[in-house]
Amino acid sequence: MSNPYLLLTPGPLSTTATVKEAMQKDWCTWDHEYKTIVEQIRQQLLEVGCASKEHYTTVFMQGSGTFGVEATLGSVMPSDGKLLVLINGAYGRRMEEIAKVLRIPHLSMEFDANMPVDPHAVERKLIEDASITHVAMVHCETTTGILNPLEAVMDVIKRNHRKAIIDAMSSFGGIPIAVEELQIDFIISSANKCIQGVPGFSFILCRRDELKKCKGRARSLSLDLYDQWETMEQDSGKWRFTSPTHVVHAFKQALKELAEEGGVEARHERYRMNQQIVVEGMTQAGFKAYLPRELQSPLITTFLYPTHIPFTFEHFYTFLKSAGFVIYPGKLTDIHVFRIGNMGDVHPKDMDRLNAHILRYVGESQYAN
Repeated sequence: MSNPYLLLTPGPLSTTATVKEAMQKDWCTWDHEYKTIVEQIRQQLLEVGCASKEHYTTVFMQGSGTFGVEATLGSVMPSDGKLLVLINGAYGRRMEEIAKVLRIPHLSMEFDANMPVDPHAVERKLIEDASITHVAMVHCETTTGILNPLEAVMDVIKRNHRKAIIDAMSSFGGIPIAVEELQIDFIISSANKCIQGVPGFSFILCRRDELKKCKGRARSLSLDLYDQWETMEQDSGKWRFTSPTHVVHAFKQALKELAEEGGVEARHERYRMNQQIVVEGMTQAGFKAYLPRELQSPLITTFLYPTHIPFTFEHFYTFLKSAGFVIYPGKLTDIHVFRIGNMGDVHPKDMDRLNAHILRYVGESQYAN
């Protein structure tokens, strides 16, 4: 059965029929064939992140991306450490909330939602507060679609001898990231984002020497990153607790399709084209993007509510859903916005169709007015 609509959201995303088909069989969690697949995926993810097996390893964590973030923060931060959280959207704020709940000593630096993290301000804070041991940042903040300057921030973190925890939930696999070259210590993403799998687990690429320091630090039994890694290492791909076997097989297929598309660079180009077509069409229809082009990621775009037509998000959403597209509400609290994603099994021809329906919506709204 074909999908009734395309998901133009930050995730879950529209997946291919072949990814969905990979979930049609039942699998055993401790079977040798299954564990071999897990090990293959762990290595493939290092390759996607341009990280060597000598210095990095991949750990899976059951649950959504937030589970992976919480597992990382809760397992990596030592009792005498201090976390600096960089915030310019809801997902940076979520890391702050996790630190509060886990009673991790921390402080936050906040930037406006329409401004990227400022590396110079971060460096001043690191020089000013020598007690900071780790820095956490969201790469692509899907609250707005802004892309934070990962390379510049990593340069500051490493120059000042701190450890980096990067939430790359919405960018890993869709934007080239040279994990080892940038010396990222822990980088987190999810099966259902740019790799174009389905929801069910997150994954963390970890520097081996830093992960080894995490033994006994975890603030949770099930979200213990070190113990999960140790089990996978000692038992060749076994998860400590029941793993999402169907999701893992779908992810294996999704990684195969990423390679067939031409890798991260080719997928990044497709997403970039999708985003460009959407912005051009929305501009033609009288909508305005929230962010300037130079700050915009190719993954999701935030648009202001229009003033040239009668508009409610609910009516616009229902109209587009009936035409075969699902978009996303805004996440800003001080301004009315909505979001259109470009990730997943979505192609430029789909964006052209979307634009045609949006132009029809505007025309009908103007006529009704």
